[in-house]
Order: sequence, then C-alpha cells, then structure tokens
Amino acid sequence: MTYVAGSHHVTLSVGHAQEDVDFHTKVLGMRFIKKTVLYDGSAPVYHLYYSNANGDPSAVITTFPWAQAGLYGTRGTNQAREVLLSVPVGSLEFWSKRLTEHGIDNGFADGFGARRLNLAHPCGIEYVLVENADDPREGFTGNGVGIENAVHGIHGVGIHVYDHNRMVDFGQEAFFATGDILEEGDRARFQVGEAAFGNFIELTGNRTDEQGTWRYGAGAYHHFAWNMDTLENQNEVKFDIEGAGYTDISELKDRTYFKSHYVRTPGGALFELAVTHNEGGWDCDESPEELGRAFMLPPQFETERDSIMAKLEPIEA
Repeated sequence: MTYVAGSHHVTLSVGHAQEDVDFHTKVLGMRFIKKTVLYDGSAPVYHLYYSNANGDPSAVITTFPWAQAGLYGTRGTNQAREVLLSVPVGSLEFWSKRLTEHGIDNGFADGFGARRLNLAHPCGIEYVLVENADDPREGFTGNGVGIENAVHGIHGVGIHVYDHNRMVDFGQEAFFATGDILEEGDRARFQVGEAAFGNFIELTGNRTDEQGTWRYGAGAYHHFAWNMDTLENQNEVKFDIEGAGYTDISELKDRTYFKSHYVRTPGGALFELAVTHNEGGWDCDESPEELGRAFMLPPQFETERDSIMAKLEPIEA
C-alpha cells in the first residue's frame, strides 16, 4: 500500500547568499548543514541547507540565492507562499522580541487553534512560527536560541489558491489527505500522510493577486518536498498520482542527498516526492560533526570546482 511518511524539506528562491545565511542561522538560530550548488541549468547558484539539531526529514529548509544572477520572482496566487515552522508553546514572545531586535517586522495571530507569529525573510517570502505542544523533534541551540525556544522543524506549507476545491480534490484523490478538512474564513487546512506533525497544507483563497511565478527567481517559494520513505514506495506513489490523472510529473532526479520526482499540483504549488536513499543523507559526503563547513560538489561538477567557486559570492557561516 502506498503512503506518504510526512514532510521532507522546503526549498525557496531567495535573494543574496550571505543575507540568507544570516537570517536562518543568526536570526532563526537554525543549523547550517550543507553548502553545495543547484544541479539544474548551467549557471552556478548556491544550494544552502538549514535544519534543526538532527537534520530530520521534515525539519530542513533549503535555498537558492538568485539575486547575484539578477533573477527575481513574483509572489502571487496559485503558488506556495508561507513557510510554516513549528516552535514550542510559550516561545512566541521570545521570537517577537528577537525579531524586533534584528529589525524584522512581526505580528501575532491565531489560526486553526494555535498561536502564530508572522514575519518575512529579507527577500520577502512569508514565514509563520506556529506553536506546537507535542512536537518531539529537537531544535538546534546556538546563536542565542535555547532549547525552550528553538525551531522544531517544518509545520507545513501555506498555498494561495484561486480555487480551494481543486487542491482539496487533489489531496483526497491522489495525495493521501487525512482527517477532516478544517475551514476558517477564506482558509482551509488538512494533513497529508502518516505523521502527526509537520505535514499540514493550509490553503488561502486569493483571487486578488496576479499569478505567482513558478520558475526560479529571488523572493518566491519554489517547492515543498514530501517524504516517500523508500524508493519502491516513491515509484508506486508516482504511478498512483499519474493514474489519478495528474500527469505533470518529472522523471527521477538524483540530488545526491535524496532522489526525487516533482509534480505540479492543481493549486500551482510544486510538490517533490523525496527519498533519502541508502547512499544519500546529509552525512554521505561530510561527517555529522562537520556538516556545512565545506563546499560540496557532486562528482560530475568536481572538475569545475575552481571556476564554479569564482562565480559565487563568498559567504561566511
């Protein structure tokens, strides 16, 4: 029987590399675990990875800093928009004060029974910190963030849609929606897969904004990845999605640390079907203690290391 184990990671197109590193490590206090490059296309662009303490699937944010290349995106409707992160109950006052000290506007809100704090990445992408009481994932401590406040991992993905129903249909027909569909005003929420946390899809009805960009470009969400657990299950899920009529799905791509298919959903968001396979994982090319310290390249790019590094902005992490 096919299944989705839960979320895996989120990938964003951001602005400049150092700005992104500083936001995720010095502001959000996350662990920097990987510095490599985008595997698609000919122009060298960083691929940067951040996580909780253990780099758990469902706790990783990855970014492509596109500002150096002069490529910008547009946030809009029919597009993934909000990065939802899980934090401990009672931590939002800490986060509001910390964000304010770093010059980042923020505001409290309530949604689907939980307190929230809204903020934005320096490139404009919306983030939401959501309080969760029973999240077992271990936050990373450092840069002034203690365990009582540290980010557990992903809470879910916020998607702006012209029509809620098409995404709800996709979830129920082809993508392992579980439980009830909850509604609050112009928003709807459901969970995907077997996990008890980190796998919420939140839909916001948006018929005001223009269509958001789906290509790479600073300032726009690129994709949300789901954990397929095994390569066999991943292949079967792909066939099931295609069999349900959602055939805009890619061939298998090897990302070194995981293998993936990509499917464009009827709400515009790009979903990735990811598996951390036996030869992969964040520590397949670095020891667990040294994650993020070296600039890692896949074997096919290693002969071009010097030329690639010369074209990238230097960063400190």
